[in-house]
Amino acid sequence: MRFAKLLFLAVVAAAAAGPAQAQDKSRLMQIVERGTLKVGTTGDFNPMSIRDPATKSFKGYEIDAAEDLAKALGVKLELVPTDWPTLVAGITAGRYDIFMGGSSMNTGRAKTIAYTVPYIETGTVPVFQKSAAGKFKSWEDINQAGVTVAVVLGTVFEQQAKQHFPKATVKSVQPPASGFQEVLAGRADVTITSSIDAQGIVARYTALGHMPFEAARNKRPFGYIVAQGDPTWLNYVDTWIYLKKSEGFFDALEKKWFGGEGK
Repeated sequence: MRFAKLLFLAVVAAAAAGPAQAQDKSRLMQIVERGTLKVGTTGDFNPMSIRDPATKSFKGYEIDAAEDLAKALGVKLELVPTDWPTLVAGITAGRYDIFMGGSSMNTGRAKTIAYTVPYIETGTVPVFQKSAAGKFKSWEDINQAGVTVAVVLGTVFEQQAKQHFPKATVKSVQPPASGFQEVLAGRADVTITSSIDAQGIVARYTALGHMPFEAARNKRPFGYIVAQGDPTWLNYVDTWIYLKKSEGFFDALEKKWFGGEGK
């Protein structure tokens, strides 16, 4: 009787532990078992993540990186469209395993998500009509009453615009609208974006120019975003980044996508 009771208690304990152990299973193991790596990306950050509106297909620096990460894992790649205001919610809700779209590291997001080690560094530069280049020679020239700075809602650039241009009017636009489109249309004077994005923008729209990269502010590293509380998955991605950096993989991506070949 005593043995039967002990056996019953052991079965109950095992049953109770089962769901907890399943919940504690690393996302790395979930990905391998599923056979698919789900990558969140926006498709609106040229040349990092570009989405063709006609075919809905993606290409870019980050898409090449995502394909390589999936290959390293031995699984298929599934790209999950997302946007900047909801990308953190997508990670915490488990809609994708990792965000790879060109995200600069900041302490605000780090309160709710985890960043990998950096794989590239960039800075923020103002973009404006070339005809206004003489008017906007410095950041302080932009920080003036009567100047409108357009930025995408929910991005680090919205935060930076409010920080750097308290005297100007900061106009936050909802995706799929963009800051540079507001400048092109004459609804804003300036937008700010990463030096990476600026290169792609001025290459595609010859009416636009940007402040010299030497004047860039908020220089910061980029890191991929994963959920907090999973050191096994974070360690795997960090290890992949370290190896790929030593192999020159990210240098090759810079040459391809920032040098004009992939634009």
